[in-house]
Amino acid sequence: MNALLNEPEPTQTLIVSRRTQITPEIILLELSSSDGTELPAWHPGAHIDLLLPNDMVRQYSLCGDPADRTTWSIGVFLEPAGRGGSEYIHNQIHEGDRLDTRGPRNHFEYTTPGKTIFIAGGVGITPLMPMAAATIAAGNDFELHYGGRSRSTMAFAEKLVEQYGERVHLVPQDTDGFMDLPGILSTPDSGTVIYCCGPAPLLDAVEKASTGWPEGSLTVERFTPRVIEDALADQEIEVELELSGMTLMVPPGVPIIRVLEDNDIPVVASCYEGTCGSCETFVLAGTPDHRDSVLGDSERAKGDVMMVCVSRALTRNLTLEI
Repeated sequence: MNALLNEPEPTQTLIVSRRTQITPEIILLELSSSDGTELPAWHPGAHIDLLLPNDMVRQYSLCGDPADRTTWSIGVFLEPAGRGGSEYIHNQIHEGDRLDTRGPRNHFEYTTPGKTIFIAGGVGITPLMPMAAATIAAGNDFELHYGGRSRSTMAFAEKLVEQYGERVHLVPQDTDGFMDLPGILSTPDSGTVIYCCGPAPLLDAVEKASTGWPEGSLTVERFTPRVIEDALADQEIEVELELSGMTLMVPPGVPIIRVLEDNDIPVVASCYEGTCGSCETFVLAGTPDHRDSVLGDSERAKGDVMMVCVSRALTRNLTLEI
């Protein structure tokens, strides 16, 4: 077991080498090193952190070519009702500016299986683009169903149609309504997988429409925390830290990560809401109460890792490899 799972990640300062307005609400930022040094390798599905002023940390999917080690590309959607990160990037970040970054990391990894059904909503298209390219390069096939409010708001739509033709099904809501998910997923196929990224209502609808598919067929990535309707009431937890040699009490209603930070235990964290996966920690004993939006069902069942920013424990005691 790797004791460095939650080891602090290095920070890289990169240059915004190009900024492109893709749609009225989405910009494409291309990031490069100032001296031409190769950037860390990544695989389709990976994301990076942007470290912004006022301790804002935001995650964005890489949407370029993994073979290009000179540039990272990210799409940033302007969220007027967001927490300020996207607004800062849209209004304050320009070509030539420097941005501190961390990563990449990947909890939405794509390993070019057989046929794939890609389902995207809005800016959720970004992590699926390198996946589609990897699928074709591996000699496999895919179909892409891509929805948005209107054709003009759907980033990269024309490029995708030009590249992949009839594999791409664009569904602008203002002219075509919502995607017919029950129809798209009407025939379960053990040789096909489903990858979906987009707003929470789309992910919830895809999960519902794919209930008859074989276990493990669906992989999703969430931008916002999933709603946990059946969460158990919190209890006090005794958390033993194997590497630090400490035992801490975590009161009900208090995140584990807050108690760790209050006791000067360094933990990698970015989103603090269970969506980015940066605080993933090994569990050596006890049973986690998973409340994150990252781990799949099989990973939850194994119970050997947890996201300490939101998850708690079903047992009174928990031992973590920290």
